[in-house]
Amino acid sequence: MLHSYTARVTSSAKLSHTAAMILQAIHAGHVYGFSVMETTGLPSGTVYPALRRLERDGLIGSQWESQRIADADQRPARKYYRITPAGKITLQASRMRYPLLARLFPVSAGGKA
Repeated sequence: MLHSYTARVTSSAKLSHTAAMILQAIHAGHVYGFSVMETTGLPSGTVYPALRRLERDGLIGSQWESQRIADADQRPARKYYRITPAGKITLQASRMRYPLLARLFPVSAGGKA
């Protein structure tokens, strides 16, 4: 009998280098899509599908900001991302696979370590 497949990524899952970069950028405090694009240098056609996959897999969560805040800043509302506990475990495993990953976007002293 075949085992059922779940979309959840386990801590031993191997992320692509691109997905690991995006997860590291979010962990380092770049918490909305355009900021991730600026930080990583990746195009929107790469970042936004990857963000959807990371969220689907339970490695990040998201929440839309209040339209009132966006209106006050005269811009569209942003979708803010946060790394989940499963995402932190997976990121740690990715850092073993990609040793320079943490150096690309270091977490600040006041950030989420």
